[in-house]
Amino acid sequence: MARDLGTSQRFYGAVVGWRFRPARLGEAFSVAELDGVPVAGIGALAADLAVAVAWTPYFAVDDADVAADRIRERSGTIAVGPVSFESGGRAALAADRDGAVFGIWEGQVSDSWRVGAGHAPAWLELRTRDAFESAIFYGEVLEWATGRPGCCEVSYEEDRVVLRQGGEPVARLDSGPVETASYAPYSRPRWHVHFRVPALEPAVQAALDLGGRTVSAIQSSDTDRWVALRDPDGALFTLTTPISRVGGGSGSR
Repeated sequence: MARDLGTSQRFYGAVVGWRFRPARLGEAFSVAELDGVPVAGIGALAADLAVAVAWTPYFAVDDADVAADRIRERSGTIAVGPVSFESGGRAALAADRDGAVFGIWEGQVSDSWRVGAGHAPAWLELRTRDAFESAIFYGEVLEWATGRPGCCEVSYEEDRVVLRQGGEPVARLDSGPVETASYAPYSRPRWHVHFRVPALEPAVQAALDLGGRTVSAIQSSDTDRWVALRDPDGALFTLTTPISRVGGGSGSR
C-alpha cells in the first residue's frame, strides 16, 4: 500500500529495476515486473483505507471466508474484508495475535508470484515474540504442513521456524524481543520482505537519491549481504544480494 503510485513506481524502478503495468484491480493498482515476470503489486490506497504504508505478504487460500473465520477463532483480527473484486478474487487484510499484518487471497495465483521463485521476493521474515506459537497460528489458518498437495513444509532450525515450498526456503519466523510502541516500528511484530538485487551499493545509493533511507548497517552471512531501508513513504523492506564465490558460483537461499 502506497500514498502515491507514481512516486513508488519511480523509486522501486530505480532501486530494484522493476517496470510496471496496470493491474486488473483498477487504476489505483499496478503490477511490478522484472524481465517480464510479475514480482509484486502496488496499490495507492493507504490514505483511502487509513492503513499504514507498508509491504504486506498475501497468502493464497482456498476460501477467504473460511480463512477469516480461522483468524478470528484464534484471536487474530480482520481489518478489511473479505472483499470481492470485479476482476475476480477475494481478499482480506488481517493481523495475527501479536499484531503482525498480513493478507489472504482467494483466487487464481500464478506460480511466478510465489516468494522465492525466480525474480520474486527472495523470502519473507516474521519478527515476532514466539516463533513456535506463531507457526501454530499460521499453520492452522493457512494449512501449512497438512500434507495436502502444494502445501508448505515447516521445520524448526536454530531457534527459528523455516517454511519451505517444494524444498526451497520461502519464509522464516524469528523469535525475539519486540516493542509495541508506535515510535519503534522496526521492532514491532511484523512481516518483512526481502528483495534481491544484483549489487547492493548501487541499489542503496539509488534509494538514497530518491528519498529513501537506510535503517540498518549492511550485514552479511556466508552466502548473502543485506541492508534494511525505508522508501519515501516510510515502508520498510530489505535489499539482499548473494556473495559471489570463487569459480563463478554464488550463494543463495
